[in-house]
Amino acid sequence: MAQQGCSEFLDRIDERHPNQPEYVQAVREVVADVWELVEQDARYRRARVLERLTEPDRSVSFRVSWEDDSGGAHVARGYRVQTCNALGPYKGGLRFHPSVNESILKFLGFEQTFKNSLTGLPIGAGKGGADFDPRKRSDAEVRRFCQAFMIELLRDIGPETDVPAGDIGVGDREIGYLFGQYKRSSGNFAGALTGKPLAFGGSELRSEATGFGVVYFTAAVLERAGETLDGKRCAVSGAGNVATYCARKLLEEGGTVVSLSDSGGTLAVEDGLSNDHLDWLGTRGRRLHDLAEEFGLAYREDSKPWSLECDLAFPCATQNELDAADARGLVDGGCGWIVEGANMPCDPEAHEIFAESKAVLCPGKAANAGGVAVSALEMSQNASFQRWTRKRVDKLLRGVMGRIHHACADQFEDADRPDYVRAANRAGFIRVAEALVAQGIG
Repeated sequence: MAQQGCSEFLDRIDERHPNQPEYVQAVREVVADVWELVEQDARYRRARVLERLTEPDRSVSFRVSWEDDSGGAHVARGYRVQTCNALGPYKGGLRFHPSVNESILKFLGFEQTFKNSLTGLPIGAGKGGADFDPRKRSDAEVRRFCQAFMIELLRDIGPETDVPAGDIGVGDREIGYLFGQYKRSSGNFAGALTGKPLAFGGSELRSEATGFGVVYFTAAVLERAGETLDGKRCAVSGAGNVATYCARKLLEEGGTVVSLSDSGGTLAVEDGLSNDHLDWLGTRGRRLHDLAEEFGLAYREDSKPWSLECDLAFPCATQNELDAADARGLVDGGCGWIVEGANMPCDPEAHEIFAESKAVLCPGKAANAGGVAVSALEMSQNASFQRWTRKRVDKLLRGVMGRIHHACADQFEDADRPDYVRAANRAGFIRVAEALVAQGIG
C-alpha cells in the first residue's frame, strides 16, 4: 500500500508540473526516500507536508528590458522562485545562463530547501535568475542588465524576506551591480544580497566556500571509513569557482587532482594539477585549452573526466552531467566515492548504478552546502555590523560541514553500507517538516 501511495503521489506531480523534467526528477528522488517518514507520522499527513513542499510558496517571472552598447533594446525573462520559508528568509542563488527556465529554478529551489535545512542555520530556500548570458556581453552591458533585473526583483526581496546570492553566471561583479541598484532604488543599505565584495559587506571565504565545503564534507566521509585524502587520485569536472576551489583544497589535503573540464572537453593531467596551474587559470577569460597550451598539458576535446583512473570523482559542473555510461566507467575503474559539487549532477540511471555498486555517492544537498552556509554567515555579519576574519569563517564552515555529515550519519540504516543520498534527504526533510507542522496550515 505504501508503494502504491508513493507512486500515485508522484503521478500527480507529473500531471501538475508538465514539461518540467528537472523539477520532477528532483522531487522523485526525495519523495522516494521520505515517503516512509510521512506514512509513519500522522502529523505530516494531516498537515500535507509533502504537498506543501512540492508546491513553491511563490513563483514569479518578469520581463527584463535592457540596452546593449550600440543602443539596441533586448528582452530577457527573469524569475524568482520562493520555495519555502519555514526555517527562515528565502535563501538561494541567482543564475544567469541561456538554459534558465522555471523547471530548473524550481528543481534548484527544491534541492535548496533540504540543503539549507541540513546546515542547521535559520534560512529558507529559493532560487532565481534569467536567460541572459553575461559571457557574451561587455562589462557595461552586464551592468545595465543587472540594474534592469534588480528594478524588477527588488519588490520581492529584503534582508528578512528573501536574500539572493550568486550562482552560475553571477559572481562578485554581478552581485556588486545588483546591490548597487538595490541600494539606489530602495534607499536602504541592507543585507538583501550575499556574495558581495569585501569592500561593502561581503564575507571572507565566500568565493571559496562551496568548493572548500565539498572537501571538508569528503574528509568527514573518509574519516568515518578510516581513510584520508592523502594520496587519493581525484577527478574533478567543471572549471568555475566550485571546481577550482575544490581542486585547491584537495591539493592542500594531499590529494592528486587529475582533471578539470569545460563545455569543450577535459584537461587530463596524469601527474596532477598544481597550484601554479590553478593560479594561471584564475585570470578572468582564460580557458582550459589555453592552460593546456601554456603548460604542455593534455586537453581532450568532447570528453568527460570520468574515464580517468581515480579514487574519488567530484562532478562540479552542472545538473545531469554524469550519466549511466559515466557511472559504469567510474565503478569499473575502481572509483570508491562520488561527491557531488554541483546540484544534481548525476542522472537517475547513474544513481541506480552507484546504488548497486560498492561506490559511495554523496549528494550535493549535503556536500555542496558550504556556499549557502557562508552566505548565512554573511547575513549574520551584516545584521550585527561586523566583519569576521578568514580564520573564523573557515572554522565555522568546517563546523557546519561536520554537522551536516553527523546529521546524515544519524540516518544510516546500515552502518556498514552508508547511504548518504537517503540519509541527507531524510535528515533535511525532518527539520522542515517539523517546522511546517509547528507553524500550522498556511
